[in-house]
Parts: sequence; structure tokens; C-alpha cells
Amino acid sequence: MTDTVAAVDLGASSGRVMVGRVGPRTLELEEAYRFANDPVVLPDGLHWDALRLYHEIIEGLRRAVRLTPSLASVGVDGWGVDYGLLDPAGRLLGNPYHYRDGRTAAGVERVHAAVPQDRLYATTGTQFLPINTVYQLEAALGTAELEAASALLMIPDLIGYWLAGGIHVEATNASTTGLFDPVAGSWALDLVRELGLPAAILPELVHAGDALGSIRPQVMADTGLSRDAVLTAVGSHDTASAVVGVPAADERFAYISCGTWTLVGVELGAPVLGEASQKANFTNELGVDGRTRYLRNVMGLWLLQESMRVWEREGGEVGLAQLLAAAAELPPGGSVIDVDEPGFLPPGDMPARIAAHCRATDQIVPSSRPAFVRCILDSLASAFARAIADARRLSGVDIDVIHVVGGGSRNEPLCQLTADACGLPVIAGPVEATALGNVLVQARARGLISGDLATLRSVVRATQPLRRYEPAAHAPTRVA
Repeated sequence: MTDTVAAVDLGASSGRVMVGRVGPRTLELEEAYRFANDPVVLPDGLHWDALRLYHEIIEGLRRAVRLTPSLASVGVDGWGVDYGLLDPAGRLLGNPYHYRDGRTAAGVERVHAAVPQDRLYATTGTQFLPINTVYQLEAALGTAELEAASALLMIPDLIGYWLAGGIHVEATNASTTGLFDPVAGSWALDLVRELGLPAAILPELVHAGDALGSIRPQVMADTGLSRDAVLTAVGSHDTASAVVGVPAADERFAYISCGTWTLVGVELGAPVLGEASQKANFTNELGVDGRTRYLRNVMGLWLLQESMRVWEREGGEVGLAQLLAAAAELPPGGSVIDVDEPGFLPPGDMPARIAAHCRATDQIVPSSRPAFVRCILDSLASAFARAIADARRLSGVDIDVIHVVGGGSRNEPLCQLTADACGLPVIAGPVEATALGNVLVQARARGLISGDLATLRSVVRATQPLRRYEPAAHAPTRVA
């Protein structure tokens, strides 16, 4: 038996609607629609254009139905930490803020003044990032929007509300907020109240695989989805879905989910809390089937994306493939930057910031675009190696192989440099791990496939093209 579902996968720079065909020995993806996700600068700050995203998703579902009229289910995943606020009538109170907006600095100060960082970490196990929801909400205290809000929905849950009507938050995304207790698996309501935040706006939690109801009649009319189609909860934090799509066999593995952000870690049965974990700035996020995604957020391909944007604005054609090839030909030993330096977080002239960082650390400033790219790649590989070494040390889990999934798995120089830096084999792929994980959870919920995460991953491994990189001088080889 093979059935079809639609995965709505929202990334920080683009979104897509994918049709997934799933059976016991089948796992196929077809792209129905891809669209840009561009933030908007308004007088009050940097926002996501939520209404445009929803418009594009409806168009994507319309095209998905043209490909496969009998879509049985829709699942939505996206990035973490950002949220929309609804009033009591269910209306969106303004466009959601972008996590790169600078307003959160005040929220960081207020939160840490009220609750010491060590106690915050002991309660939530959340890595310190100024973008975390807890800091965004603290910065929003006293605003008209927060005062009028009756519900907070993470971005995938906001889309799900517009598609099917339920007000709830899926737990893997809730675990990115800094307001979630990873031991209890629930909102940390005592902490929320201690911070003076409105606990009443936090909805009930749902979990990956839960049926969330029928699609709204208006959405059915707009898209052609059948009356039997349902919204199904998936790992709505995109990394939670991506980790489902890691093609691990019976091995001790680390994962690198590599995109605009890169998340580097291991999968555990329980969170790791305490001083050593806090000092290493690791986070404990919920995974599908109650697993813990023990990881560190690394700045990721954002540095390369912003550099490309600057170079394109300067004029002339900028080919990423050519730049990567030229960067790979450069000798090792060039400048290495701290990719998690806060100055790299906002949008802007990334090459100029990299040059300034090199000067401030008494390193040679890259002299060409390929040299800047090589600096970024070497720096990312070094950051990945540190995160994997820390994950091994803090979790007590040994690691035999590293799985790189997401867009970064296509970056051959980065994969090879990561293998070299870590001294471990790297298996690259699948590129669309997030959409695959989204589809597999929907398919299991509908009874099209059964089994635990190992079973789901075995289907990925058997059906998706992968590539293996050995450390040092070994050439990459195809994985059968």
C-alpha cells in the first residue's frame, strides 16, 4: 500500500511544499512548490511576512493537489523560537518578529536579572541564545500586542491554525522556547510566572503523530484538498523532523543538520543538565518519540549566504559552485573565525565583519572571494568538531560516524573539511531530510508504515542517495 501526504517545510530563507509517497519499501519526494521567505524591515523592527508565507503555502498545496488529488494528510514544520500572537477572536496581532531583530537585548537583561542563568538552565536545559522565545517575550512585556493576546503559537502552529483551526503548540518546537521543562515534558509554568510572563497564553501541547483535525472548508475550496484530508502533527521544529530523516544504521552517530543555522549533536534518551552542560552552551530539545536532541546551535551557512548576498549586490555574476571549487583548491592553514561571535548574527556586510574579526584576532584578512569562502568553511568545520567533541564528553556517548543532512550535505568541501576536522567518517545526505522526516511521521500516523525511529531511518537509508567522506586523504565514495 502506498499513500501520499504533503509536507510544508518552512526554512529561514525559503519554504517548500513537498508531496511524499510512502509505502513499506517506498519513500519518494516530489517538489510541488518552492518560494522565498524574505523578512521585512518596518519602522518598529524586523518581521516575518506571515501572511505572504500563508499565501504561498496555499498555492503550494494547490499545486500538490494537482500532482496528487488524493492527498491524505498535511504536516507543517519550520524554524523554532519565533511566534505569533492571537487575540480572543483568533486574529493575528501583528506580523511576527524575526529572531534576528535587535529588540531581544533588553529581554535578556530582564530575564537574567529575575532568574539567574544557572537556575534558568537547570529548569529548561536550553542553550543561551539571545533569540530564544523567553527573551523575545520579556522584551514584549507592556506592548499592546502582548496585553491583548490570548494565545501564543509557534510559526508552524500558526500555519496549522489557519489550515485546520486548532490552537495548540507541538512539543518539539515548544522545547526551543526556554519556557519548557524537558524532564517533565511540559511548559515550565512556575518559571513563566516568576518572569512575569502571561502563562495563560501558552496553549496545550500536542505531539508528533497526533491527528489535529480536518482541513478548514475554505482551505479545501482554495486548494482542492479532499474532505478526508487531515492535519497531522509532525516534529514541527524542522530539526526534529530532520533528525528523523537521518539515515543512521546500528551505529553510534552524531548529526549535523546544516542549513542557515547548523545544529550539531547526538540523540539521547534523557536530557543532560548541570553546570558542565550549561558552560558548553548545549541545549536539550525534544525529539520525535520522546527522544532528546542534545545539541549546540552553530551559526551555520548564514555567513556564506549573507556574503553571497553582499557580493551579488556589488554587481556581476556570483556562482556558488565556482566559489566552492576555488575555495577547495586553496591550501589549509588560513584564518579561522569564531562563527558564533554575536556580531555575525544580524543581517549586513558579512565579508566586512569577517575581515574586521580577522584583524581583531591578528589573523590574515582573506584577499579574495574564494579566500573568504574558505575561511567560512574552515571555521564551520572547526566549530562542528568542537561541538561533536563536547557532545561526546558531556553525554558519555561515543561516536563512530557523523551524518550531515540538509542543504549543507551538498557542500562537498564543507563535508570533507568536517571529516578532516573531526577525524571521523561523514555520511552526507539526504538533502531533504526535514521533509522526509515530516512525511514519515505522517505516514506512520496513517498506518502506511510502522515501527520505531530505527525503522523509519532504515527506509531513508534504503531509498535516498548518500555519499561518504573519509577523513584526511581518502576520497569520497558512494554509499550503496
